[in-house]
Amino acid sequence: MDRDFDIQAYLTGEVERLVADALKATFKNPRESAFMLRFAAASRAASKRRAAAEKAGAHIPPFLIASVTSECNLHCAGCYSRCHQATVDAEPVAQLAAGEWRRIFGEADDLGISFILLAGGEPMRRRDVIEAAGERPNILFPVFTNGTLVDDGYLDLFDRCRNLIPVMSIEGNKEATDARRGKGIYDRLMAGMDGFRKRGLVFGASVTVTTENLEEATSDSFVRSLSERGCKAVVYVEYVPVAEGSGGLAPDDAGREYLAGEIDRLRGRYPETVFVSFPGDEKRSGGCLAAGRGFFHINSHGGAEPCPFSPYSDVNVRDRSLKEALDSALFAALRSGGLLADDHRGGCVLHEKRDQVRALLGKRKMNLD
Repeated sequence: MDRDFDIQAYLTGEVERLVADALKATFKNPRESAFMLRFAAASRAASKRRAAAEKAGAHIPPFLIASVTSECNLHCAGCYSRCHQATVDAEPVAQLAAGEWRRIFGEADDLGISFILLAGGEPMRRRDVIEAAGERPNILFPVFTNGTLVDDGYLDLFDRCRNLIPVMSIEGNKEATDARRGKGIYDRLMAGMDGFRKRGLVFGASVTVTTENLEEATSDSFVRSLSERGCKAVVYVEYVPVAEGSGGLAPDDAGREYLAGEIDRLRGRYPETVFVSFPGDEKRSGGCLAAGRGFFHINSHGGAEPCPFSPYSDVNVRDRSLKEALDSALFAALRSGGLLADDHRGGCVLHEKRDQVRALLGKRKMNLD
């Protein structure tokens, strides 16, 4: 990893661009625009706290991914969470309570974390946690949902707490979406989007990008169909081949370059829509941003993990602070050892090199014994 790369400056620039894009996207929505102006001020203050921490020798990422439940009402083909057994059909046991998540959100606010992505399982199974998130207007909470549990109560909550942004998962057209997520899901997503638009609520869409849907997912016809329904953000998540025999679905370097070029094109063509890719251009960001470089993950039981695709942890936030989690030995070893900048075939470097991550975790556990 390039020792001269200024990760703090890079992340600050990315956050500023993201906030500026969000302001443009909400310009014609008075209530949302007013909130985004307040959030922009809070984001600048958070950036200053992160910069001050950096000078003091502590790196604080601007993003956190929080998987708030292991429950989900769908069985999507190739789901990374089910492949890792982080999502199961059994009754959840020993998951973090709403009060524990409330504390975590407060610590994140104090540290200067500006974005917390709520995931699962299906996060809308945990209305108590989403209500706790709504209490933190300095943090933007994209809620990554399958869109099937939206009801009037949730519409009222999203209306009241503008820092909660539902992001609904879709694969492209009806055929592709129903093939992966189940028959009838596409129509339910379209009905949900229409419901958000009628209430004047900002929402986004999340697309798992594979070699099969890459061109369609970035096509004008697809993006236009979302935009016409009021979608203000499209998040492209590169497929990680966690399922056996699915390696050919992960975009390679050429596919990633194509995606990056299409996102640049779409940003120019649809200025009222925010376009984000994950993990994004790793060459430009000096390597993978996991393990606290740009973000980290907390699972539903409190384990602090490098990312959702690398479910290994040596610290639990039940008995440690977020700051202590960021200073974990596993995170430190990943950030300093060069593994995050290694070449890989596609998807996620930490998943592809999971044996090396497990070896680092094993050394950490040996040192504790």
